[in-house]
Parts: sequence; C-alpha cells; structure tokens
Amino acid sequence: MPVMTPADLLKFLDEHFPQAASAGMTVEHLDDKVIRLRLPTREENLRPGGTVSGPTLMWFADCGFYLLILGQLGPVALAVTTNLNINFMRKPEMGDLIGEGRLLKLGKTLAVGDFTIWSDGKKDPVAHATLTYAIPPKSKA
Repeated sequence: MPVMTPADLLKFLDEHFPQAASAGMTVEHLDDKVIRLRLPTREENLRPGGTVSGPTLMWFADCGFYLLILGQLGPVALAVTTNLNINFMRKPEMGDLIGEGRLLKLGKTLAVGDFTIWSDGKKDPVAHATLTYAIPPKSKA
C-alpha cells in the first residue's frame, strides 16, 4: 500500500520542485509497483521537426520514477538517480504523453525499475527507460 497519495506527491513536487510542478503532470494511478502519469507537452518541449525533445522524455521518466519511489517510501527528497538508460523508439508528437513506471526492486539502499512512455492514443511506446535510484539511509533520531 503506498504511503503517499497522488495528491500528496503533487503537493511534494509543488513544495520542493516547483519547476517540475509547473509542467502540469498528473498522477492517474498509483499502487505498490506501478505509477501512471500524464504530461501535457507544450511548444517549449519540442525540438526542430515538431517532435517532443529527448530531454523532455528523459525528465518525464526520471521524475515519474522518483514519484513512484516516494509513493512507497514517503517524502524522501534526497533519493537520487544513480543510473538512467533510455531508448527512443518512435517520434512523439506534441500532445499528452502517458508514462508508466514499474518498480522492479525496492531495497534499503537502491530502487530499480523501468518507465515506458506513449503518445496519448497510440499503441506503441515512444521511449523506454531503466532507472536506478539511491535511497539515503534512514536518519537515527
């Protein structure tokens, strides 16, 4: 059972990462292993040729997986990306992006998973990432 709700996650972003909160991302689903997000794209997300840029897709995967981890652990602002590998598979068009992250392993010091991105309404994914996050040790109070 997640320890944070979708609303909690978005509030956390708003308080700690306002630059991410302003992107307009919404959480459509969250459970123990999966998060599903929607990200509207804008003109500033495009590269020449009218396709959504690689940095936008990488940010979506990274931020989405971070939210999945927070959903399980609570507000751990210092969990950090240690590895992100992404494959760009198709040209995403401007419009909403749908992202789904899966938690494959959640240990004491590392979280491992993947994140797949689709253009809304399309069957085939536009990108797939694998991610590893370092989880800070629990402070002894």
